[in-house]
Amino acid sequence: MIRVLVIDDHGLVRQGIRQFLADTPDIIVGADASNAADGLARARREQWGAVLLDLTLPDSHGLDVLKELRREQPDVPILVLSMHPEDQFALRAIRAGASGYLTKNSAPEELVTAIRAVVSGRHYLSPWLAERLAREATGHPFNAAHEQLSDREYQVLMRIASGKTTKQIASEMNISPKTVSTYRTRLSEKMNLTTDAELTAYVFRNRLLE
Repeated sequence: MIRVLVIDDHGLVRQGIRQFLADTPDIIVGADASNAADGLARARREQWGAVLLDLTLPDSHGLDVLKELRREQPDVPILVLSMHPEDQFALRAIRAGASGYLTKNSAPEELVTAIRAVVSGRHYLSPWLAERLAREATGHPFNAAHEQLSDREYQVLMRIASGKTTKQIASEMNISPKTVSTYRTRLSEKMNLTTDAELTAYVFRNRLLE
């Protein structure tokens, strides 16, 4: 039996996953958590067959949780289940150690297939994501400006495009306003874009936010 830990801040999502997997003979939700702190604590207390991880959590970004889980439990497969389209975070999630990436509009049956795949030691990748990774491996990556950014710089970019102030971004990311400004300067230099308006236009032009 595959025991799964679900880390997602939406109660309806956690309940839906639990109910659907209850009808699957070889997979069961052993526990769930609504935030990063609780999720990490539960992950440390027990052995898990797999972790289902959302990227949007109230107390930490899912990529940071993913990296922490990977450091502490390198053998546990982590499947990201996110509301964000693949072209926003999938590559970053795989680079950070995820075994697969699914969007929340995927069919429930695909979730079962993905869990079984990652538990068996394989990655679960869409054709789009597999192509991106293959191009990276052969030294021919796609050279979109935002793909040069670190995970933290990318998170700041997304929040700028969402209209957040420096103070709001600092609060959400649990960093100082000065650090936010540093990330802001770095990402502007890497992308060769100066103003918030230019950064926001880039994000929406490339459909990084809907």
